[in-house]
Amino acid sequence: MTAATKEHAAAQPSPAGSPLLSVSNMIQRFPVRGGVLEAVSDVSFTIAHGATLGLVGESGSGKSSIGRAIMQLPKPSLGSVQFDGRELTALSAAELRQARSGFQMIFQDSIAALNPRRRVREVVAEGPAILGWPKDTTTERVREMLSLVGLDPDHFGDRRRHELSGGQCQRVAIARALVVEPRMLICDEPVASLDVSVQGQVLNLLDDMRTRYGLSMLFISHDLSVVHAVSDDIGVMYLGKIVEYGSAEIISTRPAHPYTQGLLDSVPVPDPHVPLPSTELRGEIPSPLAPPSGCRFRTRCPFAQDRCAAEVPELRRIDTGQIVACHFPLHGDVAPEPAHPLPSGGQ
Repeated sequence: MTAATKEHAAAQPSPAGSPLLSVSNMIQRFPVRGGVLEAVSDVSFTIAHGATLGLVGESGSGKSSIGRAIMQLPKPSLGSVQFDGRELTALSAAELRQARSGFQMIFQDSIAALNPRRRVREVVAEGPAILGWPKDTTTERVREMLSLVGLDPDHFGDRRRHELSGGQCQRVAIARALVVEPRMLICDEPVASLDVSVQGQVLNLLDDMRTRYGLSMLFISHDLSVVHAVSDDIGVMYLGKIVEYGSAEIISTRPAHPYTQGLLDSVPVPDPHVPLPSTELRGEIPSPLAPPSGCRFRTRCPFAQDRCAAEVPELRRIDTGQIVACHFPLHGDVAPEPAHPLPSGGQ
């Protein structure tokens, strides 16, 4: 860490045991033709220092909207976002610009996220320049970060976006996010557009950076197998809501929500002798402009009953450890009291 960063961290210590990120009752709405689209509906979670929370779900479930709302791009319509005890939704533009040095985002389309007119070293140096870092410190830090992500600064520093592969663009995006020494990364589908071999390289790189710098991460993906590989806890999203939440091990081995089981069954297994999945996701995700009554998953759920249409299921803890919003979970007995807000990732 730079001297300036150390001084800032020392000036604002985190209370013992408090989460690094706390999202409470987040609602994100967007005006669209024909009404208002509610992309995120009353979502709460926390992420502990050094922990990784994975958000998984199909396209349109609201995962990316949560990541952008945390970054205040744009601010959530309702709810609270606290980073290290500081309410981000109440900050001015200037205060938010400084605060963002503590949390950075790796966007889904790494190629589109890079300015085609700027050289790689200029792209990576943009954050320190905005924060007013000295030029010598910035130059040294940019070279260090390019080397850490596996790009020779002398070879790649003067290249532009069109001269890089998809994997190299993603490495530049990671270097740009890490150069300002953040404490948390928001990774929005960071490997979705990459070849499988390159996906492994980028995931290993992110895991190495997490270990090296003690980073917390919010890892967003539609692939539950990828999320399981990098996360401490997993939140499963469907149509703007979290429907199941728990440790990565429990969610991946004993899912309680039929939607989670469907996501697991949709992961291809390269073995012709493996039996076909027991739970198949049928149909399309409903429009968020007119979500189904009761349980939002009921129109695709093979176990739906009359109660599912009449009553919205609340998040409740079950005896297998996770929290689930389902009237008839696949495993475990439901506790009588709602479990809200969600516990801290990694704890």
